[in-house]
Amino acid sequence: MRRVSVRILPLVFVLYVCNFLDRTNVAMAALQMNRDLHFSSSAYGLGVGIFFVGYAIFEVPSNIILVRVGASTWIARIMISWGLIASAMMFVRTPLHFYALRFLLGVAEAGFLPGIIYYLGQWFPDAARARATSWFMIAAPFSAVIGGPLGGALLGMDGIFQMAGWQWLFLLEGVPAILLGILVLVSLPDNPSQARWLSSEQCAWLTARLMHDQDGVAVSEGASMFRTLMQKPLWLLITAYFLFFCLGFVYLFWAPTLIHEILGGSEFETGVVVGIIALLSTASLLIVGVSSDRTGDRALHVMACALITAIGYAGAALFPTPIARICGLALVSIGTIAFLAPFWCIPSMLLGGTAAAAGIALVNAIGSLGGFVGPYATGWIRDRTGGTSDAFLILACLAMLAAAIMFALSRYSVLAKPGARNRRLSRAAA
Repeated sequence: MRRVSVRILPLVFVLYVCNFLDRTNVAMAALQMNRDLHFSSSAYGLGVGIFFVGYAIFEVPSNIILVRVGASTWIARIMISWGLIASAMMFVRTPLHFYALRFLLGVAEAGFLPGIIYYLGQWFPDAARARATSWFMIAAPFSAVIGGPLGGALLGMDGIFQMAGWQWLFLLEGVPAILLGILVLVSLPDNPSQARWLSSEQCAWLTARLMHDQDGVAVSEGASMFRTLMQKPLWLLITAYFLFFCLGFVYLFWAPTLIHEILGGSEFETGVVVGIIALLSTASLLIVGVSSDRTGDRALHVMACALITAIGYAGAALFPTPIARICGLALVSIGTIAFLAPFWCIPSMLLGGTAAAAGIALVNAIGSLGGFVGPYATGWIRDRTGGTSDAFLILACLAMLAAAIMFALSRYSVLAKPGARNRRLSRAAA
């Protein structure tokens, strides 16, 4: 498993850093772009959110194609197409341009995250999956660790070759995805049987472990698609993910603007503060992933993250001092990042085989629509109230609802694995 980790995780980590950077760099670009192009808060909120409409529509078909053509081929296609569109964001001039390119970016990226989650399930046994997922998922906050300061520096290129700083940001952060897509095509094996760096004995052991895990899933390979889609736990999971997407992407798309307004200072200083918060979130994701594997619990760890998010949004709305409000935003970032590692272990406990690919994509597709609803609603409320306090209090209530849903999910027997058994499996996987 160490050999698998060293060969697989660093590459998928870099891929997700690039993915998340190109998805969210519009938040830093907005510090100049909204001013230069005279975008209102509602127009900006609609533009960043419409990405998730295209993303949701093509998510399930994309993941089904991935299973049929192979992970390396399809992930390479996803990366090259999104890199081209992310760079083309430099040509935005009107709200309509903004909406169209963000929608197309969502279409291009559809299937990437659930595809990687499914791909990790082909390599890591259940007892080691949360740690593997957490090492992959830390790319999301880590992208902000580097993306905040990097975005601030690229905005400082304003005027070079008669291009705005936000244009440089989109161009230079989009190109790496194209190059990485080519690398994936030639270096990423689809499954253990294709890994030349595993011995035949290691390959046989890993394949047997993965097959053993599939024996205990709630819906197996042979189950009908209707049965897969009608599971009550699956729809509870989708609802919770929708809420987390509302909560998380409001922070991701609005935090730079709000922090800049609260603290003042330069765009680079704003990026540094965003980066520090992201660094704390990265550490929390790793801690929660390790804790989830050690205890064998998934749902209650996600519930705790929802409660932290609720406290953060309530604090960002009600705390009286600027520093305290930023601390509230930091709690939001921690809660909406740390939940990822235990959360994405749950679909593979409910579903097996091709059903797992379709189910993971369905969770991500419908749930990701929260990324449209949350940022757009926040922009709409901000235009009409002149602030975000009302929106943040609503979001705090949604976080409490997500916590209640995850508590209900924790009562399902398939998700309530005894800690001792999970620790034995963890030692065996190591």
